[in-house]
Amino acid sequence: MFRKLICAAIVGLLGTWSAAMAQLEVVVDRADLKPVPVAIPNFEAIGVDPEVAQTISDVIRNDLESTGLFTITPEDAYIQKDLNIEVAPRFADWKIIQTDALVVGTVEQIERGGNQLIRGSVRMWDVYGEELMRFEDSNGRQVSGRRFTTTPEDIRRIAHKIADAIYSRLTGEDGYFDTRIVYIAETGPKNARVKRLAIMDADGANVKYLTSGAFTVLTPRFSPTAQQITYMSYEGGIPRVYLYDLRRARQEVLGNFRNMTFAPRFSRDGNSVLLTQATNGNSDLYLMDLQTRQSRRLTDHPAIDTSPSMSPDGRQIVFNSDRGGSPQLYIMNTNGTPRTCPSGGRDVACRITFGSGRYSTPVWSPRGDLIAFTKQSRGRFHIGVIGIDGRGERLLTESYLDEGPDWSPNGRVITCFREPSPGASPTLWSVDLTGRNLRPLLTQTDSSDPAWSPLLD
Repeated sequence: MFRKLICAAIVGLLGTWSAAMAQLEVVVDRADLKPVPVAIPNFEAIGVDPEVAQTISDVIRNDLESTGLFTITPEDAYIQKDLNIEVAPRFADWKIIQTDALVVGTVEQIERGGNQLIRGSVRMWDVYGEELMRFEDSNGRQVSGRRFTTTPEDIRRIAHKIADAIYSRLTGEDGYFDTRIVYIAETGPKNARVKRLAIMDADGANVKYLTSGAFTVLTPRFSPTAQQITYMSYEGGIPRVYLYDLRRARQEVLGNFRNMTFAPRFSRDGNSVLLTQATNGNSDLYLMDLQTRQSRRLTDHPAIDTSPSMSPDGRQIVFNSDRGGSPQLYIMNTNGTPRTCPSGGRDVACRITFGSGRYSTPVWSPRGDLIAFTKQSRGRFHIGVIGIDGRGERLLTESYLDEGPDWSPNGRVITCFREPSPGASPTLWSVDLTGRNLRPLLTQTDSSDPAWSPLLD
């Protein structure tokens, strides 16, 4: 169902050119960042339909522009038209139109093992430095370009892979374009909503519906290491946590809990699932091993504990609890041992939020340094982030209803869903860590509960 992309480094084609690293670099942490101009002429089509090369070029441009870090130099501004991937450009022509980086590529059809494949190749030039910008390949080597190969029906993935390579080279961070987002697709009237599990590419293409809508599904979450999704379903009449295998298109109930289970989320190694079990109006956290299907209780408190999320190293868990009187965020060690709290003293679970309002749905960043959350305050909802020590709280969004944050795999962007006014339809959005680049994610239906996949193979 899901195909692997073959990638390779382009080496030696320009052996006479300098191997030095170009100095062009984008500092993504600056809130006042001025987008960097990048020119991406249509890739040259070699033995393929020019529309294929056009599609790949368009997807790359859209990916990079969506970050808010780059502006794409319009084609009608180009002076040089005769570009060749093996020849240095006329830098003066690109300086005149104030382009910082120039991307040159080809798309060609090749045969391998009797199969017809599509290969995309790319190089990038630092215009003002007048030098070839080298990429880092999968082995950590500096190379003059990158190549990606796949089947004709998967050409958009070539574009996403190239965009990731460009993004990584210019920012020094991993890209996030060759990913997918799972979400809840909503249709029908408000009093009879049909909620299906759906999945799409991160740019909204290739939508697939994974469940029929016969039963309501909620809160899907991606495994960080496998093609699996965990979610809550009302199939059978009782809310339970399910596991969906994308490769086999098969679902199964997770565990044999007699009571309602909800708010599932994978551990960072993908071997376990954190979830919440409700009993007699109370809820506590559990950790289930996916191999043995044995569960371990993590909290035992008369308060409502829910929405657990594990740190990248697996040693800590953040969760939402009203044990302090109102919903706030708490951190505990996965093994249940006491810890030193930021506010002083030692406790099994340490409170890290003390601002006005109600905090919920915490999600630990893949980088390990921040926690995203939903905050309700003064009749408005926000998506925010806070340090694991409870310091540096920042609110990135504000709306009638903003909820359900989840991180891109590089920890740079957060997705969520929004209802801008009472009775409005829910839609998916993304926002970067500066709060500056807030943008909608287009879907075919009303949509909620988004969750980001890891980078694809």
